[in-house]
Amino acid sequence: MTAATRTFEVRTYGCQMNVHDSQRLAGLLESSGMVPVITGQTPDVIVLNTCAVRENADNKLYGTLGYLASVKRKHAGMQIAVGGCLAQKDQSRVIERAPWVDVVFGTHNIDRLPALLERARTLDASQTEFAETLQVFPSALPARRDSVFSAWVAISVGCNNTCTFCIVPSLRGREKDRRPGEVLAEIEQLVADGVVEVTLLGQNVNAYGVEFGDRGAFAALLRACGRIDGLERVRFTSPHPRDFTDDVIDAMAQTPNVMPHLHMPVQSGSDNVLQRMRRSYRRDRYLGIIEKVRAAMPHAAITTDIIVGFPGETDEDFKATVDIVKQARFASAYTFQYSRRPGTPAADFPDQVPAEVVGQRYRDLAAVVEDVAWQENRALIGTEVEVLITTGDGRKDERTERLSGRAPDNRLIHVGGVPSFISGDGQREVMPGDFITATITHAAPYNLIADEVVSVRRTPAGDAAATSRACGPTSDTAATVNIGMPRMGAHT
Repeated sequence: MTAATRTFEVRTYGCQMNVHDSQRLAGLLESSGMVPVITGQTPDVIVLNTCAVRENADNKLYGTLGYLASVKRKHAGMQIAVGGCLAQKDQSRVIERAPWVDVVFGTHNIDRLPALLERARTLDASQTEFAETLQVFPSALPARRDSVFSAWVAISVGCNNTCTFCIVPSLRGREKDRRPGEVLAEIEQLVADGVVEVTLLGQNVNAYGVEFGDRGAFAALLRACGRIDGLERVRFTSPHPRDFTDDVIDAMAQTPNVMPHLHMPVQSGSDNVLQRMRRSYRRDRYLGIIEKVRAAMPHAAITTDIIVGFPGETDEDFKATVDIVKQARFASAYTFQYSRRPGTPAADFPDQVPAEVVGQRYRDLAAVVEDVAWQENRALIGTEVEVLITTGDGRKDERTERLSGRAPDNRLIHVGGVPSFISGDGQREVMPGDFITATITHAAPYNLIADEVVSVRRTPAGDAAATSRACGPTSDTAATVNIGMPRMGAHT
């Protein structure tokens, strides 16, 4: 690295699709000759990849930009770029409110970031650029991933639904699907690089194939993933109940490396609210899918997203939501208090529910969700589980010396009693990407403890993590900073 080499940092706000895009942005900047900033230092280029879904997203962005204005004044040549959904929504308003921003770009043209940064430097003027439709599928761009063992793989972008609370379709556009061969080629390359787990991404992931007219494409893709040697775990998020077909359930149950976990947003248990949300299913349809999933995979974990306080939601509507949580026996649920999103139909609906009522319902629902999840977790005590270790560089904490990871059903597991070293081509510690089989000994609402280790399985991904750790601190961890990620299902 020369003295002239510029450094960068990408900060990610939002869902898994934003994380995926941030890895591409980091890859683009690295390919253009920049390097990730070392933790604790000020980067030459800082990119904010924004979200328009979360409450107060605007305030958070402009508050951050206000702080960065003072940082930029102290560092000559520093550049600030803003992309993502909020940039797509606000466009030129970003520069109007924060004229010290150098580049603003949209969701359809992230490939243009390096060129826009260079043009801003050359002309000494802010640059904005927004494409009406997707120019380059993000997965075709170079990537700089945060994990050596796990990867996001986008199979589609955009959404054709018209949910009244959601702004995403207007910011991401209509659904665009990748061809199956392109998706599988990317996964095969990831596995060759040591990845053992992939998560297939889409705003409405199980509608995959709509663009090229194949309703069976998603189930076929899951089965094809099962034929990739070395790929141990396949996940996907987030499916829409409308498009959930029996062939997808069959593919999940019959493909060993497709994990027994389904995250499917329900949003409300009330048919009246679902109709006002313009969700194209009703509670019986939703519960019917879960019944079929559990018949095919008895030990599958079902998780969901729920919005409380949607305009017009009555006490009876809320009771119906509480009831569906109890019937569905969710392993966990991401609950959200409804808040107005400018540009969505629901923002102008009458009968907005008072904030204090929304808050109380949120707390009441959270208590029910926790109670159900705890009951479900306690039923797992005494069972064996294979855990993919995910903790960054070792122990969960100094007191317990437990490692953290994910079960096949995506439950969070803290594993104790792990041997200090494992054998192989030279002994080393258990690292992220390795697998531990252990017996569950304790249950909490949102995690499980497994303090009886049965076996440890070393992987090339763990070897790579160990090698990276042995080389000492690097700038790798600063390439992408993930902040406050909600599930994609919050707006699918």
